[in-house]
Amino acid sequence: MEIDSETNSNEKKIVVEKEEDEKSNKDIVVVLMGAPGSGKSTFCEHVMNAARRPWVRVCQDTIANGKAGTKAQCVKSAVEALKSGKCVFIDRCNLEREQRSEFVKLEGLKVDVHAVVLDLPARICISRSVKRTGHEGNLQGGKAAAVVNRMLLKKELPKLSEGFSRITYCQSESDVEDAVSVYKALGPLDILAPGCYGQKKPDAKIQLGIMRFLKKVEVPETAGSTKNSAEDAIPKQETKEPSSKESETVTLPVENEDVEMKKDVPTLAFPSISTSDFQFNLDKASDIIVEKVDEFLGKIGNARLALVDLSHRSKILSLVKEKAVKKNIDSAKFLTFVGDITQLYTEGGLRCTIIANAANWRLKPGGGGVNAAIFNAAGPDLEIATKEIAGSLSPGRALVVPLPSTSALYRKEGVTHVIHVLGPNMNPDRPNFLNNDYDKGCKVLREAYSSLFDGFASTLSNQATKSASGSMDLDKYSLEKHPGDHFPSTNIKNKREDAYEHERIKKSRGLKNATGNEDGMSYATEKKPEKTWGSWSLALYNIAMNPERHKNILIEILDDVVVLNDLYPKAEKHLLVLARKDGLDRLADVREEHLPLLKTMHDVGEKWAKKFLSEDPSLIFRLGYHSDPSMRQLHLHVISQDFNSTHLKNKKHWNSFNSLFFLDSVNVIEEISKHGRPKLNDGDNLLAMELRCHRCRSAHPNIPRLKSHISKCQAPIPATLLENDCLVLAESGAVSQT
Repeated sequence: MEIDSETNSNEKKIVVEKEEDEKSNKDIVVVLMGAPGSGKSTFCEHVMNAARRPWVRVCQDTIANGKAGTKAQCVKSAVEALKSGKCVFIDRCNLEREQRSEFVKLEGLKVDVHAVVLDLPARICISRSVKRTGHEGNLQGGKAAAVVNRMLLKKELPKLSEGFSRITYCQSESDVEDAVSVYKALGPLDILAPGCYGQKKPDAKIQLGIMRFLKKVEVPETAGSTKNSAEDAIPKQETKEPSSKESETVTLPVENEDVEMKKDVPTLAFPSISTSDFQFNLDKASDIIVEKVDEFLGKIGNARLALVDLSHRSKILSLVKEKAVKKNIDSAKFLTFVGDITQLYTEGGLRCTIIANAANWRLKPGGGGVNAAIFNAAGPDLEIATKEIAGSLSPGRALVVPLPSTSALYRKEGVTHVIHVLGPNMNPDRPNFLNNDYDKGCKVLREAYSSLFDGFASTLSNQATKSASGSMDLDKYSLEKHPGDHFPSTNIKNKREDAYEHERIKKSRGLKNATGNEDGMSYATEKKPEKTWGSWSLALYNIAMNPERHKNILIEILDDVVVLNDLYPKAEKHLLVLARKDGLDRLADVREEHLPLLKTMHDVGEKWAKKFLSEDPSLIFRLGYHSDPSMRQLHLHVISQDFNSTHLKNKKHWNSFNSLFFLDSVNVIEEISKHGRPKLNDGDNLLAMELRCHRCRSAHPNIPRLKSHISKCQAPIPATLLENDCLVLAESGAVSQT
């Protein structure tokens, strides 16, 4: 029954993934809105000239064989373009809701409908319209000013409730340039996050400067007025009573005016991680948020937390704010904030260097909501950085990902880290459905917020270390341990794979003072050879020296060693056993007095290998050290000999474990016992060797060919490894099988 259940679960995930892929493949209709002269046609031209997907511009001024036509003709042309697989720009003014309604809901077509509102100052639109010549619609010269004025008086700003999935407001020329860049960059399968972006004055009906720009305007008389003024000509925003459904979601007003915008206060901005697509009960979720915030605030010093949502009518913000007040939570350290989590600084003035993402289990873009918005705002850098750390996320867990400085979210908003976190799911249409089991759901949600806040606290702690020491401390994050999540990333100078074993092994090595030996090896000198460690290479050292701060990534902590999974495993099972002794940076530092420690490391590694063998007797393990490691702090590799891993990508990866560069633990202990120090090898030459199978020693031209070969090779294990007890295997295991 368990197998059937797992199979059904996998099938369901596949169906969900397929549905999400289908959603992501929708074509796009962009309804441009703006007065004459706002730049709608220019916007289309700039995008279409450099677009990565096919676009068609539908313009009513030229729809009838180059002449002005009707709205119906525009609708027909848009439908034909969409059916042929093209995306569409609707180039009309579309300033009134009625004028754009037919483009929002095109019958029989499933498309994402966006609005781009070119809400530039009236003086710019009028100036452009008056000066231009040869306009397609012949709107130019003196008459243009009156037309622009009349149209702006009737302007109705779009709302998502009309049917738009995304609305972008451009209120300056730089805003327009940013929007053009967004649409130019869209690939054939790319999607944009839903929601409203860029609106600075949600209640604005008309730009206040227009009446002063137009010296003479017709001002409608108002009953009872004693004086006509330009302000009287500005229609007041209609107030609309919320529907019964909307009124139910309003408890307390949530405003941002009382938020003190301190730039020097470290702030984590996070959404409610399980109450949108995951349909978790809002009242229960708000209780847990307040509970975990209250529990956590004492751990973060002067830092603060900000719960963020897009809408001023957000019920989760209202509930949390109300309960936080009742619990006397310090409003200077915890606040609720209305805004787009990807634009908190540029649009709301709230600087947050770390933001949380309500992720999906696949850690992929898409799916809508916060997840899509953050991935889109960060650009491909976030997806690449995330993929390098983990391929999936379990409910209740968090994953800290540093953003490269090249990310748009880093450059524009100052966000240096994104913490992916996955909460419990009560939506039957999404994976990991809990079937309304709120006992389990509340437990998972508490774990999720604990994981999120712990990751934030660990990052702050190490940023403080960096400030105090004046150097970069790579112990940047703490994250919950789960499959695929083995070690905190150390992305400095955008060298993610440099931060772990031989992801980039540099040519300039430090072992230049070793004395040669006729067998091609060299003994480490009594005087330690100089080696400069890059800041990115200190991560293992920080963990070994401060294991209590990394309990959630360590799988064992002992007096002399700690054990963790390799972040970039080169086989099915790949552990590291770290020495906890300061001053032992690498094997070159080891001497006879360190033998008890090396034996302890070997015993611990062997214990874990045997544990894995009890679960899968077909595995074979080898324990050893790299002659010249790229990461500081002596560490023993415990690696299965299948070498089945997506992280094994190049010659250096392979040869670092399948040449004399890899020194077996038993041999290292024997050498130190006899000579007082280990024999080391020249890494550069060994890592550049041709690719050879570790069983039959056959040569292969590249890694894919080698991987294909070793998956089938049944040659016996080399006798030297068996004779010297360099391998750990099941007592009844057949060593000739992989």
